[in-house]
Amino acid sequence: MNQSPFLQTRSRFVDATPHEVFELLRDPSMHPLIDGSGTVRAALGKGDKLMPGSEFGMQMRMGVPYRISNTVVEFDQDTLLAWRHFSGHRWRYELEPSEGGTLVSETWDASRLRHKWVLRLLGYTRTTGPNMERTLERLAAHFAENKK
Repeated sequence: MNQSPFLQTRSRFVDATPHEVFELLRDPSMHPLIDGSGTVRAALGKGDKLMPGSEFGMQMRMGVPYRISNTVVEFDQDTLLAWRHFSGHRWRYELEPSEGGTLVSETWDASRLRHKWVLRLLGYTRTTGPNMERTLERLAAHFAENKK
């Protein structure tokens, strides 16, 4: 499902409760485990669970190592979690109870950025959707492995 190259959403069923999925997403130290892009390396800081307004950093690598800072901008326990990067784009996870688990939707929203052409030039508009699909696959696999 693509609304535009700068606003993309992918969804997948996960065999876990919305609470279980939400608690994993609230823990930045778990983000490298589920990251489908291969760029998220480690959380920076104390490892606190995300709350409304939380600021957290991540060690990243895309060719060269770098750090990125984020702020939680949407938070509804067990339903919605979103953070904004320093540049303004958002990553949003929406959780909907589904029979036997949760429908997880991940959205990348760069539609409000002023210099969108940079994202297109760097290839983000092509790679973000497939990367989100891999993230959701890894998220589903994490819970499937833990059910064994």
